[in-house]
Amino acid sequence: MGGTGVTAGMPEPNRRMTDDTSQHLELMKRALRLARRGRGQASPNPLVGCVVARAGKVLGEGFHTYTGVQHAEALALGRAGSGARGADLYVTLEPCCHQGRTPPCVERILEAGIHRVWVGVRDPNPLVAGKGILALRQAGVEVAEGLCAPQAEQLNEAFFHFIQTGRPFVLLKLALTLDGKIATSTGDSQWITGPRARRWSHRLRYEYDAILVGIETLLEDDPSLTVRWRRNNRITRVILDSQLRTPPDARLFSSPDPVIIFHQQQAPASARRLLEPKADLQAVQAGPGGLSWRAVLGELGEREILSLVVEGGSRVAASALRARAVQKVCFFYGPKILGGRDSSGIGDLGVQNLDQAVQLSDLKVRRLAPDLMVEGYCAPGRSAVGEDED
Repeated sequence: MGGTGVTAGMPEPNRRMTDDTSQHLELMKRALRLARRGRGQASPNPLVGCVVARAGKVLGEGFHTYTGVQHAEALALGRAGSGARGADLYVTLEPCCHQGRTPPCVERILEAGIHRVWVGVRDPNPLVAGKGILALRQAGVEVAEGLCAPQAEQLNEAFFHFIQTGRPFVLLKLALTLDGKIATSTGDSQWITGPRARRWSHRLRYEYDAILVGIETLLEDDPSLTVRWRRNNRITRVILDSQLRTPPDARLFSSPDPVIIFHQQQAPASARRLLEPKADLQAVQAGPGGLSWRAVLGELGEREILSLVVEGGSRVAASALRARAVQKVCFFYGPKILGGRDSSGIGDLGVQNLDQAVQLSDLKVRRLAPDLMVEGYCAPGRSAVGEDED
């Protein structure tokens, strides 16, 4: 993710501050909390929260949902009414200055008579990319950038990645024993983790646009790949299935959310005829190891899928890591040890020296008793997406 060039949590240094900074921090944190309420609802737009306040008193607030159409700024200003004139506006992402499904938020801010705008982070979208802030300043509105910038940037890590690459942000999510197994030698995997960890896992599904598994996981577990909580946006189920072995009566076809099956061009025509009424079949290029991650992620990006959870199996996890297609990992560890050589959560990565290992940064550990959740970001590797295939 691109940096903002500001000190964490503080406005840009060249903006003169005359009042209580802690008050402004609290109001931006409030805007961030609002923005998070749009998870699972705002994509393909970014998550945005907005607060209008004067002297610390909240006059109006809002957050964006795609089906709700209105942007967070318009909602907050509408609720503030005439009280917005001369007030401060706190927004987690730079206000837009172009005509989309709604009029530009910059125009709405100027019409409302806002005195000062606090921006968490600039919007990397080329249609905005600093133009919204410039327009406000040229109109005489004071703008302070960088308030809670790291939090605002992380909030939209998937959107930022998509804008910068054209591909979805990929999270590798696994439930593992302490010795890295995903099942016993007989295939028993329910349940490695407890209820709290499983709820958190479903929360991640809720927040992402799509879920991906390989054909071996589909055949072994017959997962429905659904989300427990109601979403306004559909969640897309993605299957990597080179030879179209997906059963037409698989459980994932029992819900109305879309299914995309990626396969090789040479997959049997008889299987295509059976699955075409149930799924979107996409033939993609393949190499010695299977399907190309570059092709898969490129196609998902074309469909404006901003974020993708990869849930296995072990070959799929390994191929995604080898291809450097993963931006973030989230591993749930149950307090169990299985031993043995089989059922590793991640297949062979071909690592012979430690400097070839996938390196993680910004590690966080959360206890979800009796389990542990470990998450971190994959450092960019030497190989680009698509050089390794599966």
